[in-house]
Amino acid sequence: MSLHAAKIPTTIITGFLGAGKTTLVRHILETAGGRRFAVIVNEFGSRGVDGEILQTCGFEGCDETDIVELSNGCLCCTVADDFVPTIEALLGRPNPPEYIIIETSGLALPKPLIKAFGWPSIRSRLTVDGVVAVVDGPAVAAGRFADDPEEVARQQAADPSLDHDNPLAEVYEDQVRAADLVVLNKSDLLSADELARVKQMIDEILPRAVKVVAATNGKLGREILLGLEAGAEDDLAARPSHHDAEDGAHEHDDFESFVVPVAEIAAPAEFLGRLEAAASSHDVLRIKGFVAVQDKPLRLEIQGVGARFRQNFSRPWAADEAREGHLVVIGRTGMDRASIAALITG
Repeated sequence: MSLHAAKIPTTIITGFLGAGKTTLVRHILETAGGRRFAVIVNEFGSRGVDGEILQTCGFEGCDETDIVELSNGCLCCTVADDFVPTIEALLGRPNPPEYIIIETSGLALPKPLIKAFGWPSIRSRLTVDGVVAVVDGPAVAAGRFADDPEEVARQQAADPSLDHDNPLAEVYEDQVRAADLVVLNKSDLLSADELARVKQMIDEILPRAVKVVAATNGKLGREILLGLEAGAEDDLAARPSHHDAEDGAHEHDDFESFVVPVAEIAAPAEFLGRLEAAASSHDVLRIKGFVAVQDKPLRLEIQGVGARFRQNFSRPWAADEAREGHLVVIGRTGMDRASIAALITG
């Protein structure tokens, strides 16, 4: 019998903005096989999207009451206020979950969240079965989370006082370093050489032997993602963080988000062109949300990472629901919100 067999296993799904965490979680739920899952979705910003995507999943056994969304606060910063009460409420149900999945914000550091499993009210009943880091393969291949070491060395030689810390790189590296399994997602968009190069880049970050699994659209079997029995809360030293000296504390002052209301659109292709222009010209990290399309009964779901976008029609608009869309924009602090909104709304 496993040391943690008596505890409810919990999997933490971490990963940068747009890596495919929600798609992976949805795939787990679609193949739940009758097991009682609860999902906690944590989003950066005041308006959530990912939790709603899961709540409208539409497959048997997916009950919206089992999807708990926590927005406008990173779980690793609000453990006492948000995470612990949420877990206690789940455990206090007449039929508590048999398995819990936590999908973190794309800007979250997982290690402080792992530490929260040491709280007395949680430790005796839950264990971190594993931390799964989802990596956006094409983004890493494009160098979005890595500095040019030679250029940094040249600048440091010219001016040793320069600070070259990259907040995006630190978030990404902390997520990978905390992992018990790394999912290299969107592998179908990479050549064989690119895939090998990205795997090597990930291996260079990992502090220990961790399996890296390639995936397309997060489609991996539960037998790969769950049942790792890592007991991560008892293995913190093996998961180094850039913020260990701060006892896991960190700031989100480097990032901000805002919501753009969007009226009904006529042509999705033209609208996506506007989104691509906004993301490219203002270095936006993430755009996601829903819009209404004229003469279409279904909502159009939009997910963008940088200037790469995908779309699909999700659920019907409810009879009493206003056909009004909204998009959540995430980027670095100080981005020109008015200009970005103007480009999006045309």
